[in-house]
Amino acid sequence: MRKNTTVAALGAATIFTLALAGCTQGDTAAPAASSDSGKVAEATADAPAPFDQDGVKIAIVQQSGQGDYFQQYLNGTRQQAEALGVELSVFDAQGDNATQASQLEQAISSGVDGIIVRHGLPDTLCEGVNQALDAGITVAIYDVEIQECAPEAVQTQQSDALMASLVLDQMAEDIGTGAEVGYVNYDGIAPLDRRDAVWQEYLAEQDWTQKFKTGNFTNSSATDTAPMVTAAAQANTGVKAIYAPYDEFTKGTLTGLDQVPGTEDVLVYGADISTADIELMTAEGSRWVATGATDPNAIGAAVMRTLALKMAGELEEDSVDFPPILVTQDMLRENDIKNMDDLRAAEPKLNISEVSSADWIPVVSF
Repeated sequence: MRKNTTVAALGAATIFTLALAGCTQGDTAAPAASSDSGKVAEATADAPAPFDQDGVKIAIVQQSGQGDYFQQYLNGTRQQAEALGVELSVFDAQGDNATQASQLEQAISSGVDGIIVRHGLPDTLCEGVNQALDAGITVAIYDVEIQECAPEAVQTQQSDALMASLVLDQMAEDIGTGAEVGYVNYDGIAPLDRRDAVWQEYLAEQDWTQKFKTGNFTNSSATDTAPMVTAAAQANTGVKAIYAPYDEFTKGTLTGLDQVPGTEDVLVYGADISTADIELMTAEGSRWVATGATDPNAIGAAVMRTLALKMAGELEEDSVDFPPILVTQDMLRENDIKNMDDLRAAEPKLNISEVSSADWIPVVSF
């Protein structure tokens, strides 16, 4: 089996090689940090078709590659693709939904055997996904609500309801009932909508008063959200805590609050984790006290394995969820956790190498 991966980063109309892609604005083709290099458990059985031959081609069509979460996810995808010996092409729409739909068409036309569609909107993706399926291309979806319009696609996602509940349980314990709270989120993105549904339940159960909702999901979510949080915090001085269920929103919230004197005691609750997030959570005086998290590297690898199992006719269920854990500021500080490697050692549950595995798959774990 061939052990090298051909990788391309494709823009709306132009294909860049890996050597050139690092120079493009917003591109995610550059390898992730070395601390996120996975370990490969070699296969113990012969691979079935089509993986018993060279030349298997897979594309990932992502809505955006910017931000710690998405960069780690792609890192895991790349490493698992390399371990499988497949050729991987990366299409990055850089936050533009119309571009993602166009790139999905490009991926289909390029003659790939499988496609991973990562984030985006059903309205712009359903037609292309069904076109791929009709062409005999196996499709795995990550975090897009597409089951109704494309039921033949494999659905994968984080357990977003559990992720939100873990964090909001901690928030309720910290601030009690009847508090004034803020909310940073954006409608129309599948995982954020699932977290929002849980948020609405907790608002009612805890008798919290939501004083504001703000935030913008873009290719620069943290930067674009920060001034919105500043304005909201200035107008609502009684807020005790803010829930920002995406780490780019959480970063924007922290930056925004830094511009508002008197908000030092406002507690911030987020989602996702990375080495940069750990540094923010453990910094002296940090407001970020808890986050719900998976290891995006591990998930990127697991989705690639899920697609491979489907292509080989061995996937038992066409829906796969990845469980999160709660990470608190106190836990990070008490265990002197400074980066993702430290966190993985302290929280083995982040390693989901047993998910979507088989004896013929050289599994990448982190």
